[in-house]
Amino acid sequence: MIDHHLLEYLEDFISEERKARFLEVLETRTKYITVAIEDLFQMHNTSAVIRSCEVFGVQEAHVIEDRYGQELDKNIAMGAEKWVDVIRHDSSKSCIKKLRDSGYKIIATTPHKNDCSLSDFKIDDKIALFFGTERDGLSKEVLDNADGFLKIEMAGFTESLNISVSCAIILQDLTTKLRELDVNWQLTDADKLEKRLDWTKKTIKSIDDILTRYHTLK
Repeated sequence: MIDHHLLEYLEDFISEERKARFLEVLETRTKYITVAIEDLFQMHNTSAVIRSCEVFGVQEAHVIEDRYGQELDKNIAMGAEKWVDVIRHDSSKSCIKKLRDSGYKIIATTPHKNDCSLSDFKIDDKIALFFGTERDGLSKEVLDNADGFLKIEMAGFTESLNISVSCAIILQDLTTKLRELDVNWQLTDADKLEKRLDWTKKTIKSIDDILTRYHTLK
């Protein structure tokens, strides 16, 4: 349950421009598409993927840290981790179960399956896009449990793109398609209120002192 009084109280500490920007951005945010990043060895690639999620309006990103658990490189993410919900999992199996239970289709992004090219891909349900390691691609666990496979068409000799580049290309294409569909792809009103409160807290530098003052006043 969102504390509306707290939100109103905290919004007095941020500018009208910032409040308006939050509302504007929230209108383009979605959980209909989400991203799962499987054990990326290079930390800056994970961070760059999070940044792409933020840029293209994907609100949640799932990070699987079975082998190479590391902190996000904040210099690469450029603050994106403040605005995107990063959900961590200790295995691909648990991540897949969590997403399936939440109604997502598991879509493996890989150049090794001749299933569906990006230009032909149709969004007919909530989808979780899985991206694999730079060296080995996606794990057998993900490939065996995928509901579909997605690849980017390529015209050159090189077989694959850097993972962060692939993610950016795919998200730009699919989020554009999504916003043209007649489906409820936007955040719920409750989700929007939750993010307004969360983002407002993250914007205020002395938030701990202000929260203490608020609870004292109550």
